Amino acid sequence: MLGQRVITAVVLLIVLAGVLSLGNPLPFELLMALFVGCALWEWWRLTLAPRGGVARANLPAALAGVALGAGLAAWRWHAGPADLAAGEGALFWRGLWIAVSLVWMFVLVPMLLRASAEADPRNPWLTLLAPFALLAAWSALIAGFGRGVVFLLTLLALVWIADIAAYFVGRAVGKRKLAPHISPGKTREGALGGVAGSVVFVLGSACFPATFGAALVARWGWAGALAVAIVLAVLSIAGDLFESLIKRRAGVKDSSRLLPGHGGVLDRIDALIPVLPLAVLLS
Repeated sequence: MLGQRVITAVVLLIVLAGVLSLGNPLPFELLMALFVGCALWEWWRLTLAPRGGVARANLPAALAGVALGAGLAAWRWHAGPADLAAGEGALFWRGLWIAVSLVWMFVLVPMLLRASAEADPRNPWLTLLAPFALLAAWSALIAGFGRGVVFLLTLLALVWIADIAAYFVGRAVGKRKLAPHISPGKTREGALGGVAGSVVFVLGSACFPATFGAALVARWGWAGALAVAIVLAVLSIAGDLFESLIKRRAGVKDSSRLLPGHGGVLDRIDALIPVLPLAVLLS
């Protein structure tokens, strides 16, 4: 299992490094369209089928995933390079990022505090949310790439560091459960460690040009960048908990088996989905 996990991670890193190094944004956009299509398939399998019966939703979920992924790929292939945050459709994309961010902060985060993992996994509202949330994350990712590879990688690192710091702090000193009804392994101490790790990284990276942290400080000042980093780190934890909730309701451990040793695409990007739109908006 560990060998599979390492091999999959190495392959993914090589592919990602390859498309990022090309300079042309199209390969990266097409790869991300593939990931988003897979993620929608996984999400709908979890919210369309009864508990323990995710295979029953395979067909509609697969059709939706193919439609979204292929549609985005075809659009970007024919549209050519464009700045989604400043081009003709900028108003649409910014409106989508704002709407999805508001849903995450004022609907889904409060829901996680009281949600029951034993509820029926079939949820039309969460099913409807999926394409909008994934489209917002995809478009924000593309807009972030348009601002440079360093900007994009330091934005992604905020989420990765939150996850890593939360894991190690939780293992070292974690005692109080964060959301035992959703994810028994997560602790409040670990969550605080994750937030602290992200804040330190963002403020530290702000000392270097072209980074996400530098963009935040330039726009909001040091105090504002600190506040934004805290909000984004909390959202990354919420994204992780949200996916844990819909998986627990569906009665599955992983969103799929697309990535050997890692589960599914949704398992890898869950924390990024709520963070990317707001991060690009605020930077």
